[in-house]
Amino acid sequence: MKVFITGGTGFVGRFLAVRLMKEGHQVTILSRRAGKSSQQGGARLIQGDPVEKGPWQEKVAEHDVIVNLAGASIFRRWTKRARKEISESRILTTRNIVDALSAQRGKVSTLLSTSAVGFYGGRGDEELDESARAGEGFLASLTRQWEAAALEAAKAGVRVVLCRLGVVLGPQGGALQEMIPAFRRGMGSPLGRGKQWMSWIHCDDLVEAMRFLIARSDISGAVNCVAPFRVTNREFTKALAQALGALQFLPAIPSFILKAAMGEFAGVLLEGQKVVPKKLLDAGFVFGYSKIGEALREIVTKRG
Repeated sequence: MKVFITGGTGFVGRFLAVRLMKEGHQVTILSRRAGKSSQQGGARLIQGDPVEKGPWQEKVAEHDVIVNLAGASIFRRWTKRARKEISESRILTTRNIVDALSAQRGKVSTLLSTSAVGFYGGRGDEELDESARAGEGFLASLTRQWEAAALEAAKAGVRVVLCRLGVVLGPQGGALQEMIPAFRRGMGSPLGRGKQWMSWIHCDDLVEAMRFLIARSDISGAVNCVAPFRVTNREFTKALAQALGALQFLPAIPSFILKAAMGEFAGVLLEGQKVVPKKLLDAGFVFGYSKIGEALREIVTKRG
């Protein structure tokens, strides 16, 4: 199988590429920094900016599966400039991929396009499976547009799977990259009231879920890629402190301080979503890390 990945040099993309190549699949990664002919760990790198149209689009049609992982980080103050970069890195990239796929009518292919549980907005204690309505706010609105852009590929006969990601946890990047050093210094804290739900997934489970979805031609549309047991922010803070052997963590950071420091983005940290991976569970997917304690202990052990 030939797989084309945008965002393949990032946190999740690196793990996915390695896993696919171990199975014997041919992997092509789109990179802004690649030369005319280069390799990364056995994967072929081609040069191109996914936000811009270019010769890279001609390569898309040669592949059986396209995995779209590209997207600028949302973890910052949402200035006007940041909003533009966050939006364009997702929507323009997806539109460019869909345009490339639309030129290959008749070929059976799959588009695995990442999305986010931010689609649902802040919903308190409501359990949210894939049938739940979209929420409100910048991130929810952006995610609706992002998914709509990907679904345009279905008009060309492409199977489209929208992977709504929760917080991805792993030993080499992601949400824990900055958190673990802070917790080891005794500076970890719950955020706000700490009662907001955190829908998370271990990186290994996310990669396996993506492989599962690639293989299951009967699954399409939105799929919640989160662990089956969600935790509150306070429960997560306690579990991470325990995994690290930290004796104590600091009192909760008040909501008004987070809002003053981070603006509208603070809402992402203070609201959260209680998301259910219904489609994956119904399809028989088995999670390697269902509970936060075991996931964090494995990650901390691997980091050393």
